[in-house]
Amino acid sequence: MRSQYCGNLNETYVDQEVTLCGWVHKRRDHGGVIFLDVRDREGIAQVVFDPDTVESFAIAEGVRSEFVVQITGKVRLRPDGTINKDMRTGKIEVLGKVLTVLNAAKTPPIQLDEHTEVSEEIRLRYRYIDLRRPEMAERLRFRSKVVNTIRNFLDEGGFLDIETPLLTKATPEGARDYLVPSRTHHGRFFALPQSPQLFKQILMAAGMDKYYQIAKCFRDEDLRADRQPEFTQIDIETSFMDEEQIMSITEEMIRQIFKTHLDVELGEFPRMAYSEAMLRFGSDKPDLRNPLELTDVADLLKDVEFKVFSGP
Repeated sequence: MRSQYCGNLNETYVDQEVTLCGWVHKRRDHGGVIFLDVRDREGIAQVVFDPDTVESFAIAEGVRSEFVVQITGKVRLRPDGTINKDMRTGKIEVLGKVLTVLNAAKTPPIQLDEHTEVSEEIRLRYRYIDLRRPEMAERLRFRSKVVNTIRNFLDEGGFLDIETPLLTKATPEGARDYLVPSRTHHGRFFALPQSPQLFKQILMAAGMDKYYQIAKCFRDEDLRADRQPEFTQIDIETSFMDEEQIMSITEEMIRQIFKTHLDVELGEFPRMAYSEAMLRFGSDKPDLRNPLELTDVADLLKDVEFKVFSGP
């Protein structure tokens, strides 16, 4: 149905016939010429319909935002003065010849541009529309690229990507389990894993040596800034490696992610012992941007008779 993605068109396609599929982002009628901005996951391409293509022009008159369409036309350079430098496809446009409406659409409840603020409740209710917004689509693409970088890095390091079961038995970990009733064992329940801990230990005992997984985990606990009922983690387990080697692997992986996708050089990671962190900040995950540190005043209070201060 499609020969190219909208956002991938450029000057190299000039005079070529292409077929595009996507959503109508915007429609503009300039008095006899109709412009459709057609959007897919890769970006937006401008399509022009003029009255010479009678049937397609008539269909274009009835098209509205978020209609799903298929368009066949010829790529051409935009006339002087109409180039849009803010668009990746801003130097070309498609002269539409055939227009097919694959699915009509009602007026969407969310405006799909970066200048509109919509409540989270509305966004979640119409999630399939919210994910069409370029900002959200870019986040999904970025996450996919980061995960791919992680997999490539660990694969090259000799790690095995091994999936572990999601339906298991309850384990004594740090949170409550999500339970799933069993159809075949009346009155019995499966538990969703809080982490693949037991399974990866089995893998180490079996000699798999280096394991990783982009793992789904579930914890039935209240929402906090660093707690979610369902989350994804990079899960790694190794045999015959000391803590220095494991920290070096994870640090190098993070450096590579930042360099590849953000062009940021992180350099060497500062390290702090647990005892030092607790002594200076009273936390095992201190925010080093905060200059406030704990100060030991025990020597100043050793002769105070007030029991709170004089006790151990």
